[in-house]
Amino acid sequence: MESLGQLAEWVQYLILGLIQGITEPIPVSSSGHLVLAQYFFGLESEGLTFEILVNFASLIAVIFIYRKDLIRLIGGALRYLQTKSSDYENDFRFWVYLVIATVPAAIAGLLLEDWISTQTGRISIIAIALLVTGVALFIIRKLKGTKTESDMTLKAVIIVGLAQMVALMPGISRSGATIVAALAVGWSRDLALRFSFFLYIPVSLGSGILALNDVFNDPQFAEKIFLYSIAFVASLFASYFALKIFINIMKSGKLIYFSIYCFIVGFGVLGYLMFR
Repeated sequence: MESLGQLAEWVQYLILGLIQGITEPIPVSSSGHLVLAQYFFGLESEGLTFEILVNFASLIAVIFIYRKDLIRLIGGALRYLQTKSSDYENDFRFWVYLVIATVPAAIAGLLLEDWISTQTGRISIIAIALLVTGVALFIIRKLKGTKTESDMTLKAVIIVGLAQMVALMPGISRSGATIVAALAVGWSRDLALRFSFFLYIPVSLGSGILALNDVFNDPQFAEKIFLYSIAFVASLFASYFALKIFINIMKSGKLIYFSIYCFIVGFGVLGYLMFR
């Protein structure tokens, strides 16, 4: 019986890691899906250490997929600082805009941390937020702007940053909100996708660094290192393949798939809450 209980625990961490990995890159809210999984399938919340590790796994996947763009933009920004050549100005501005777009969510996250934590477990809030995400994705499903890095403006960047701030609400997808905003201001699908996931890097790193003390002081860390490893690996590979698939879906303009999914889950959860 003890071995069966241990196996069940392994499977639980595997499933939670997969849920995080699959839903983090796509516009359906990973945090919302983890809460739904815990509510409907009895999967227990695994605490802050777990969340940090599976999010870090997703971060590694994002960095790996966009590694060439990251290297190019870092190199270009450094050359601009050295030479002030206009050939590299766009690369430097890209990083400046990333910082600016990160500020609204960073400030709101610090100021509203307690309020956000009280809303996270509310299933009805998550369902409504998924419906809002579905509507937003439906509205912009056919948009394919033409603006590239050289066409980015401070106003558009602030709008995308504010969208990421809105995504602090449980159930609102971070990638969904930022991509919707980016497409709405006329950015190309490629730029909207890249900027959205580049924004994920400082957000994920920042939240992880702020929570490092909690990880180091977690009395269960050594005991659960194997279970955390299962979830970490599952999240890493699931994030990688989910993001690759999402990139192809974005290129083909099929965001309607995610809109329909959000409607099904959102209405399904509300229906359950009404008639249970």
